Amino acid sequence: MSRRELDRATVMARVKSGSISLTEATPLLGISYRQAKRLYSRYKTRGASGLMHSGAGRASNRSHPLAEREMVISLVRDRYSGAKSKGVLQRFGPTLTAEHLWSDHGVLVPVNTLARWMKDDGLWSRARRRKSSQHQRRVRRDHFGEMVQLDGSFHDWFEGRGGVDKGCLMTMVDDATSRTLLSMGKEETTWAAANVLKAWMSEYGVPRALYTDWKNVYKRVPTSSELKRGETEVFTQFGRMCEKLGIEVIAASSPQAKGRVERAHGTHQDRLVKKLRLKGIASYEAANEYFVNEYTRAHNARFAVSPASSVDYHARRDRRALADDDVLCLESTRTVGNDHVVQYGVRNLQLDRVVRGRVPAKSTVLVRETEDGRLRVIHVTGEGRDRSERELKWSDAVPRAVRTRASPEISTSSTESAAGRKPNKPPHPASDHPWRKQHQIWIELARLRRAAADAHP
Repeated sequence: MSRRELDRATVMARVKSGSISLTEATPLLGISYRQAKRLYSRYKTRGASGLMHSGAGRASNRSHPLAEREMVISLVRDRYSGAKSKGVLQRFGPTLTAEHLWSDHGVLVPVNTLARWMKDDGLWSRARRRKSSQHQRRVRRDHFGEMVQLDGSFHDWFEGRGGVDKGCLMTMVDDATSRTLLSMGKEETTWAAANVLKAWMSEYGVPRALYTDWKNVYKRVPTSSELKRGETEVFTQFGRMCEKLGIEVIAASSPQAKGRVERAHGTHQDRLVKKLRLKGIASYEAANEYFVNEYTRAHNARFAVSPASSVDYHARRDRRALADDDVLCLESTRTVGNDHVVQYGVRNLQLDRVVRGRVPAKSTVLVRETEDGRLRVIHVTGEGRDRSERELKWSDAVPRAVRTRASPEISTSSTESAAGRKPNKPPHPASDHPWRKQHQIWIELARLRRAAADAHP
């Protein structure tokens, strides 16, 4: 008998002896008067044993059959139990395992029940996470598209499969709904950020603001020379793309400030790694295809919430006025040379003869480079509403001849035999050359100064 049943037996004995009435015993038993009458009837018939629960010592009517438990444990051990030596996070947790048992095998097991089974068989143990300082969570924005958090997460996503090292998962999370969009690549670069933003705009529209880190990819502080010139706000290449699209880039002062995307990284590092392992995915291309076709849709259905307001703050993008080649590109300012050549890196872009009269030398042009390496030279005239852009035709200029000196290891004789002629010797000035006359004047002046110094020590 349990302690509660023993206490009830003591109270019922007092009722039977007549020291208290059943009405007075009801508060002591902690039950209703009708239930007290039922218990007292059983006590009078069977004594203290009548107060015991009738299911004591028997299997629960809701218990799972032993064969079902063994089948579930066998599935978990074969497919969802990682190497214990690699740590507890390598193995599937009960929640994720229950989802896959239902979606992949049609087996429905409550999470708490599965957690107890896995723990009893040594297939799972709760990971102890390090306690961190508590930060007050920022209230969500009210509208979908009002602010989207953007960040990259470096992790061993493929667990060494396919010889791929740590990659970067670019994650965009809407602040109001936690709706997520993913893209995976090798590094967190300008093009990686631009591609995931392009995918978001294709799916939902242009967001009003992006919440990012203080990184040279997204936003940076002005240099001392820029501050001297009065440039208090400078744009990175990605920041210039957002400025053209009307997107405000907000830089977070700490990782905790954009905790929504940081917590999403932890979720993906736990769940996504294991799902990629089940699918056998070992390349960035296959992972991105998996995101589009399956993972992102299921993740949003599982974790996305409804916004406080039904008004969507995403803006429509006019592709005729804001084409990809003019917005999602690397843009640099260059000066046209006297020979109408624009230098861009190691390339010399010779402007077409037709446009040379319209674009004078020393004027400023824009060079825009797309992700596939295509270059476009743009001449801008006017400002504000009067601003107009015109693409200029160009071709690769013939590189200038570069003089090369003979290697010092090559002798004169070998050079003559190889070229079939005598090597070029440095020119010597003639005897009546002005340089020689001036040189003689310098020599005479030096002699006079030395003589004067010797005469007057």
